[in-house]
Amino acid sequence: MSPTRSAAFFDLDKTIIAKSSTLAFGKPFYEGGLLSRRAVLRSAYANFMFSISGADHDQLEKMRAYLTQMVTGWDVEVVRQSVAETLHSIIDPIVFEEAVDLIEMHQAAGRDVVIVSASGSEVVEPIGAMLGVDHVIATTLVAEDGRYTGDVEFYAYGPHKADAMRALAEERGYDLAASFAYSDSETDVPMLEAVGHPYAVNPDKALRRVAEDNDWPVLVFARPVALRRRLGLDSKVGKAAAVAVVAGAVGAVALSVVTRRKRVA
Repeated sequence: MSPTRSAAFFDLDKTIIAKSSTLAFGKPFYEGGLLSRRAVLRSAYANFMFSISGADHDQLEKMRAYLTQMVTGWDVEVVRQSVAETLHSIIDPIVFEEAVDLIEMHQAAGRDVVIVSASGSEVVEPIGAMLGVDHVIATTLVAEDGRYTGDVEFYAYGPHKADAMRALAEERGYDLAASFAYSDSETDVPMLEAVGHPYAVNPDKALRRVAEDNDWPVLVFARPVALRRRLGLDSKVGKAAAVAVVAGAVGAVALSVVTRRKRVA
């Protein structure tokens, strides 16, 4: 397929949202019986360190190894339910308003918007649906008999992100030279180099140096805003957020009913 249109590729953590998407779900995973109290505290500390200093290659590799070891044996359906039931309370308040503005701008210009994240697909896909994006590239974990084995089928990290972007561009007919990419981390330089219009967002020190050396624009996102406060129903983001609000409310009611029934029983 010859390239006929462009796309906008967004990293997720510290680019669209202010925290690590995976670590943010530590509490609901604990409440769902997936995590021990010690693991929750460790996740909270890792999230804090991530938020104040970002993460370099070695830190991200250690985080990946820790997370894949941690999820071994987890029930896939419990993970999905935990994410679905708490998506709005956890992710909604930490979405950068500047990122939502950019997503809406690109969609209004007729571009597909793609989230490209090292977090697992079970976390990234619901966030993508909430934001009304067109496609998601995320890490895929191996599951057998409904439980994670601890193996990784595809790790959406570093050069693998760029490879997946090129494969999607070939499939969807994107002209990467006319496309845009946004990220905060030096580990995403291959992703940024894959397009004609790269942007460094809240860059770590290493990425800031690369951006300066290559004359890439640097953007600062600093205004997390709850999506439900800006439900512009004329936009894909607004419509998707509205659907997510309703779905979250229905899920909360259903969960409350089940809890009450258990207590009565």
